[in-house]
Formats: sequence, C-alpha cells, structure tokens
Amino acid sequence: MALPTLKSLEECIDFKKTVEPFIPQLYDLPAKLADVLASREDIVKLYTDTNPLISGFAISIFLGAVFLVTAEVNHNYSQVDRAWSVLPTFYIAHFDVWSRLAGVPNQRLDAALLFSTIWSIRLTFNYWRKGGYEVGSEDYRWGIIRKQVPKAVFHVFNWTFISFIQSVLLYLLAAPAYVLLLAAKFEPDVSDIDMFYVAVELGLVLTEYLADQQQWNFQAAKRDYKISGKVSQGFTQAELDRGFITSGLWGYSRHPNFAAEQSIWFFFYQWSCFASKSLYSWLAVGPVFLIMLFQGSTWLTELITAGKYPEYSKYQARVGTFVPTGISAYKRSGPKIIRTSELAKKQK
Repeated sequence: MALPTLKSLEECIDFKKTVEPFIPQLYDLPAKLADVLASREDIVKLYTDTNPLISGFAISIFLGAVFLVTAEVNHNYSQVDRAWSVLPTFYIAHFDVWSRLAGVPNQRLDAALLFSTIWSIRLTFNYWRKGGYEVGSEDYRWGIIRKQVPKAVFHVFNWTFISFIQSVLLYLLAAPAYVLLLAAKFEPDVSDIDMFYVAVELGLVLTEYLADQQQWNFQAAKRDYKISGKVSQGFTQAELDRGFITSGLWGYSRHPNFAAEQSIWFFFYQWSCFASKSLYSWLAVGPVFLIMLFQGSTWLTELITAGKYPEYSKYQARVGTFVPTGISAYKRSGPKIIRTSELAKKQK
C-alpha cells in the first residue's frame, strides 16, 4: 500500500501515520529498482506502489550525489544553483503525476503546479540572463568561502551542505504537496481559500519579478554609465555613483526579492496546513531551513556590499533587511546647508 489509511484531515500531517510506516520502502527501493531494470518489468507499477513522499526523497538523495560528483570533477560548486529554479516544480509535478496514475483527486495539485511552474519560468529566466548557465559560471560567494577556509574543510562543506542538504531542502519545499494529495481523499474539490493561496503565491512571484527587474535595470544603467559616462533615463548621476539600488521596492526593503522568495514557500507550507485543518506540521522544516539559509546568505552578501560602497551602512540603518521598517522610502542624505549668518558666527 502506497498511501496511509487516514480517518480525518487532521491525520494528514501526522508524521507517525503518514511517513514512518513507509520509511522501509526507502531502504528497499534501490534493490527493487535494480530488479525492475534487470527484468524489464513495469517501472510504472513500482512507481505507483511506492509512497510518493519516499520516492521523491529518494530522487533528492540521488540528485545530491550527482551534484557532488559534478562539483568535484569540475571544481565548480554552483551545480545546485543551476537546478534551484526547476527542482521544487519538478517535485510538485511528481506528486501530481503520481496522483493521476493512482487515481487520486489532483485539483489542488494542479493549482499548486500552476503557480510553481510560473515561479520556475521566471526564476530560470532571471538566472539565465545573469549568465548562470554559462560554462564555468559560479556564485562568487563560493569563491570567497573557499579562500577563507582550509581546502579539506570546504570539501566536507560540499559533501554535506552544498550538494546533499540543499538538494533535500529543495525537495522539502515541495513536500507540502504530499499533504494536499492526502487531503484530497476528504476534500477533493478546490475551494475559494485554495484559490486565495494561489493568488497570494502569484502575487509574491510578481513581487519577486518586479524586484529583480528593478535591480537588473539599475545594474544595466550602471554598466552603461561606467562605459559611456551617460546617465540612463530614469536614473540620476547620484544614484549611479552610489553604486547600489535604493529606488522602487528597494527603497523599502534591502532585499525585496529574497523576502518574496522566502514567503512563497512559507505560504505553500501554510496552504498544506489549511488543507489539513492544522496550525502547523513537521513540514515547517523546509521553509524554516530556507529562511535560515537566507539569513546566512544575506549576511555574507551585505558584508561584501558594505565593503564596496561607503553609503551602504547608512542604507542598512534606515531600511529593513526583508520587511519594511517604515512607510517612507530611503532617501539619500544631502549635504548640510550652512547659512552665511551661521558661518559668520563660527568665524567670530
């Protein structure tokens, strides 16, 4: 049996009933897969006979090994980065496909796959235009970390966090889809609240797009200014000389794109809580770990940025990291105006 026998919606997030009974399938899966491939048996049957949460987790472990080998062979540690924008959607699609093959209602999963696909398309495009898929491209922060720690320590960091833990994290972000699948037994139809969650998710994707586009426009204007000395329309020379963007959404949050990204997966987790009529569940581990990851990543990014731009510390003091701290946008402090009367008093 691939799914647990449940009596209520609340049981859909019960770890002991929905996860623990199927853990042995994880240990047996490699041998069963080898038998299927050797005898050319029906692999679809093995797929539907295996709990979808377990098979999805197994895929994330396998991909972690692929990321590890690829990173070590190429001495490039952005392998997970290249797959980041695709894997959560791939895993949600996995739950959706499994539900169809198993004959389980899948309307909520279709709705989740809709917003996730749009999220993937947008993020993949943004990563591509920044050169993320070019041969040899690597996140500059990995290079900085490599210089700060011994070589052996960095390899252990890759074997654990970079390759495997991040791979599993991307799966855990999509794992709330498992609860949506289980809840379909009790409430198969999409409700107005479900559509509200979809609308919120799409709104967050739009916010992330606007923030990234504003950053892209600023960086393009800054590059043109350095080459030609001309100030692009929509910007001022003072803004470009400052070196970092403080307009648009960036006037209220230092990282509006990061804030939206974390919120997207937190609200997806909350959607699963609503579907199971629960306030919280063990699936919080995914979005909580993502938030922790962004805390560390943002700290390193800002440490580097503050070292490059003198005014950044003032920007940090006035604008919240993720959440706005006020209703007014950031404004650069202008030079202090000294009246002639004040100057005369100082001279006396």
